[in-house]
Amino acid sequence: MKKALILSLMLLFITAIPGAAQDTKTGKKAPQFRLEDVNGKTVELKELIGKGPVLISFWATWCKPCMEELAEFKKIFEDLKERGMQMVAISTDNEKTVGKVKPYVVSKGIPGIVLLDTNSEVARKYYATVMPTTIILDKSGNIIYNHTGYKKGDELKVRSIIEKNL
Repeated sequence: MKKALILSLMLLFITAIPGAAQDTKTGKKAPQFRLEDVNGKTVELKELIGKGPVLISFWATWCKPCMEELAEFKKIFEDLKERGMQMVAISTDNEKTVGKVKPYVVSKGIPGIVLLDTNSEVARKYYATVMPTTIILDKSGNIIYNHTGYKKGDELKVRSIIEKNL
């Protein structure tokens, strides 16, 4: 009984660590969504499918690892956008902090499409409960990569997957 309890607690702890547990949704069609960008324009995922791999980054202005990851994704996007890569940064900032998103994006030169998911409806569809969460879709709209959290070096795998799908 005591061993089972300890094992259960260890499993719970391990799955709570960002990046330790991967979502099993890879290989499935990405859920469609429709959100406004930082300029008020409505963007739908279906508009992006078919052009090349799509990197989706769920992030928030209060999340330091998100800022580090977005800086790395900016480099990848600048290198690969001419070959068809697309980048969508979906802010999960709520109504209280959403006002910080556009100034941050402008000051840091975050490229691609920056969308606002203030009620985290889209984040929930993608099981993005920990920030940052990274999703990569192939050009057919299938989820081919899903990762939570960020540590230096994670961007190398992201770049590799995107390059293989260009």
